[in-house]
Amino acid sequence: MDIKEFKKIEKKWQKRWKDMELYKTPEKPKKKCFLLEMYAYPSGDIHLGHFRNYILGDVVWRYKAMNGFQILHPFGWDAFGLPAEQAAITNKESPLKWTMDNIAKSKETLERLGISYDWKREVATCDPEYYKWTQWLFKKLYEHGLCYREKTFVNWCPDCKTVLANEQVIQGRCWRCDTAVTKKETEQWFIRITNYAERLLLGLDKLEEWPENLKTIQRNWIGRSEGSEIVFKLEKGNIDLPVFTTRSDTIYGVTFIVIAPEHKILREILPQMKKREEVEKYINTSLMKTEIERTDVTREKDGIFTGLYAINPFSDERVEIWTADYVLSTYGTGIVMGVPGHDQRDFEFAQKYHIPIKVVINPPGGELRVEEMEQAYTEPGVMVNSGPFSGVDSTSGIEKTIEYMEEKGLGKRKVTYKIRDWLISRQRYWGAPIPMIHCDKCGIVPVPEHELPVLLPEESKVDFVPKGRSPLADVGEFYNTECPKCKGKAHRDVDTIDTFLDSSWYYLRYLSPHDNDEIFKKEEAEKWLPVDLYIGGIEHAAGHLIYYRFITKFLYDIGLVPSDEPTIKMFNHGMVLDEHGDVMSKSKGNVISPRELIDKDGVDIARVALLFFAPPAREILWQNKGFKGARRFLTRIYTLVKKYLKDYSGMDANALQKKEYEFYRSIEETIRDVTVDIERMDFNTAIASLMELLNRMYTFDKKDIPIFQYAIRKFNLLLAPFAPHLLEELYSWYGKSESIFYETWPSYDENAIKKEEVTIVIQINGKVRSRIVVPANREVDEVKRIALEEEKIKKYTAGKKIKNFIYVKDKLLNIVL
Repeated sequence: MDIKEFKKIEKKWQKRWKDMELYKTPEKPKKKCFLLEMYAYPSGDIHLGHFRNYILGDVVWRYKAMNGFQILHPFGWDAFGLPAEQAAITNKESPLKWTMDNIAKSKETLERLGISYDWKREVATCDPEYYKWTQWLFKKLYEHGLCYREKTFVNWCPDCKTVLANEQVIQGRCWRCDTAVTKKETEQWFIRITNYAERLLLGLDKLEEWPENLKTIQRNWIGRSEGSEIVFKLEKGNIDLPVFTTRSDTIYGVTFIVIAPEHKILREILPQMKKREEVEKYINTSLMKTEIERTDVTREKDGIFTGLYAINPFSDERVEIWTADYVLSTYGTGIVMGVPGHDQRDFEFAQKYHIPIKVVINPPGGELRVEEMEQAYTEPGVMVNSGPFSGVDSTSGIEKTIEYMEEKGLGKRKVTYKIRDWLISRQRYWGAPIPMIHCDKCGIVPVPEHELPVLLPEESKVDFVPKGRSPLADVGEFYNTECPKCKGKAHRDVDTIDTFLDSSWYYLRYLSPHDNDEIFKKEEAEKWLPVDLYIGGIEHAAGHLIYYRFITKFLYDIGLVPSDEPTIKMFNHGMVLDEHGDVMSKSKGNVISPRELIDKDGVDIARVALLFFAPPAREILWQNKGFKGARRFLTRIYTLVKKYLKDYSGMDANALQKKEYEFYRSIEETIRDVTVDIERMDFNTAIASLMELLNRMYTFDKKDIPIFQYAIRKFNLLLAPFAPHLLEELYSWYGKSESIFYETWPSYDENAIKKEEVTIVIQINGKVRSRIVVPANREVDEVKRIALEEEKIKKYTAGKKIKNFIYVKDKLLNIVL
């Protein structure tokens, strides 16, 4: 089949689909499916990774449509962000024009691919009609006490010249430009996502159809720790020094405490230090290091003694106060207690700086001597040198010391989380302005709702070159405004909102994309939510997918959505690698444009090749040779249908002869296998099953009887989600005027696929040693008996003890010796 014929068919059916509004979202779904792929950042045309992601969703749309679902399948653009601004600086081009040109180019490619999107629901986060509601959401978070402004040390990218959230720092580097991230003290806006930490954690247990590895990443990122907060006191001065610990049983072994270099308390007590200059120099050096450097477990720890002491509330003993860069202010209280006798890191630190070591836990039946210790003793044991707790088992000692501290007011039981509040302000132009006003008289005042959106100033008035502050600060007509409360002079907040807030709620805007009065209509949310299937990369596990769940919980709490989790099923697709095994990316210059593929081979060939390369959840290694196989496969079905298609009025399976019935059985088995594989998102094996059936169809010698016409029609229905243009054309040859996707997905004859006999593989310790043919559905004991009587198996089991049998019904028996 000539490639021109493929292209002619594709152009024809894309026009027909558009004319018949095949992808239009039904107003009143009886059997709903909200199908979602992660929207695209328009930094150019879409690439092969996008293409793979979006055809996965398209296969699901077509399969679901044939199964009677009414589907919402929208698309949009994550259109704010740094690349647009950097392009404006580099090319002296408008961020808006650059973004909209890229959107137009990407949309044209997606339409050429025939992806099943309802384009009438398209959104772009840079559209004022969209970011009005991002600002509204910010205000709602503020009204509910979840937004606050604070001066603190934050992650700073010196290249992008902007602040980053913790989730945007990957291995100590900026997620955008890969520059080493440093710390900078500045006043920023935060969202109290920590208020939802426990619910985010517990909610994972409800997400039964989310990948376990993704949920593990989120659990680790949230990082729940149960322990206690013990309050040490500064020896001179009324200052509390709270520490969080999971090992309160070692409290009597504390010989020093360590304060994070960026901690506010450290600056508060600096005036008391005789070595103030040395300590300040150490603090400044520490802040220049990346977080990954500071927490690297392989490097030798360093620190500096402040010359000050704290009082241990349990023993009333003086303990040294140190600052060290391995302690972060973002974990626990930012102050840790040093127990060198029972923590290896503390042991090494104490040895290096000659800090005293105390033994307060002895191993059961043993006794430790400090002078003989070569490492810390970290296992459970018996508490010693621990006042009233000496002789107590250390495991129960944790609970006893917590009860004691709460009774005496020395501390309290505490649960802490690794996740930190969401730093949301950015010092760049291309984002939604933060809708807050600063007034000397009234303080911080939200912009009234009727004045939203706060629009970005005209680009011609903005200098985009980063200066370490927002470009909006230099635009007088934007900056200067009136206070909504007192009507006096005031100024706007000049930071813009992190684009992760844009993407945390974008799926909801699809419900009412053109509504000017509400963020979305509640009745539409009740109709379509939650999302039934969300397709995207696992790299978003600890970023977007955390925020996405958090914002849904917040909106649930204020009564706007019917569920506190956004998505029933999450599917993570694998990346596309080049022929050398490297991830395809524009920065590496190794991307392949889908346009190149469809210009050369057509859409359906490209789809089948990409889907057949590997399971969708796995990475695929790019290879051109896969396209030859896909073209041959589609050409074979086209040729077969064209040559043998005849009128068909049905057939009686019970009247089939033996060879015909075997052919019929293979058809029914393929229907079953393809259905199961699509449900599992194993599209590659579904296509493999169809290839196998096509081979049988070619070798079947009675092509002029009804069973062959039955095979053609069932095959076409099964292949339609994978090669939709070609199969629409073949379907029309039956004299059909409507789309094949209005057809019903084929069911299979269960009686036909019940085999009378099955071949069971017999393994010995996992190695295949024989095969036996037995009646289907035999009990396991019968299969064991037959297997053990097999001569080959007797040879391997003679004189051996059988430890276990592992049986996979009608398929395999593994005998473990």
